[in-house]
Amino acid sequence: MQLTGIGLYTFQEATRLTGIKSGELRRWLCGYKAGGKDMPPLWQAELAEADLDGLSFHDLLEVQFVKAFRKYDVSLQTIRIAARHAREMFNSPYPFTCHRFQTDGKTIFWEAARESGEQDMLDLRNKQFVFEKVIQPSLYKGIEFDAGDRAARWFPEKNRKVVLDPAIAFGKPIVADTGIRTDILFEAWLAEGKDKQRVARQFEVPIQAVNAAIHFEERLAA
Repeated sequence: MQLTGIGLYTFQEATRLTGIKSGELRRWLCGYKAGGKDMPPLWQAELAEADLDGLSFHDLLEVQFVKAFRKYDVSLQTIRIAARHAREMFNSPYPFTCHRFQTDGKTIFWEAARESGEQDMLDLRNKQFVFEKVIQPSLYKGIEFDAGDRAARWFPEKNRKVVLDPAIAFGKPIVADTGIRTDILFEAWLAEGKDKQRVARQFEVPIQAVNAAIHFEERLAA
């Protein structure tokens, strides 16, 4: 399996980037036991083919949509069924991040709820549960798509100063204008006694790049 260009993240790194606990990520992507039964993962993680314990770039984006549905108590069974139907409909292994899911996703989830027997999901209108509150524009806003409607890059902040690009640095967060990893600039800043000017000279980057890296890394650590 070709590992370049797909992004490589440990579960700990994914937790920092998404705010989803590592245990939850493992349940979603590795499966779990419930009532004495083995429950399959929501989908096969891209790195599973290489027998690597972690997430790819597309896995990282998809789990954020799972997080959004879990916030509204949508069951994992319904999410699993919806993911299967959406993969078949869109012919994509990662359907939640497809543009089409914003328009066709409601129907897919209602059908998945009916199949799973999750009656609460079928009574969405009476419970004032609005699909648009789950699939928020903000979930898609920072994602850039390629010509095939496949997520290509992710800007995790509104200022778009930091980007995750699976084709660069194995998908680790980089300062968009320089291509240098945010954690490298941040660690250099700490090692240099928090002297931003010195770090900027050392890496031959504008002081704004150092500031962007510091802001991003401190936000993740908060």
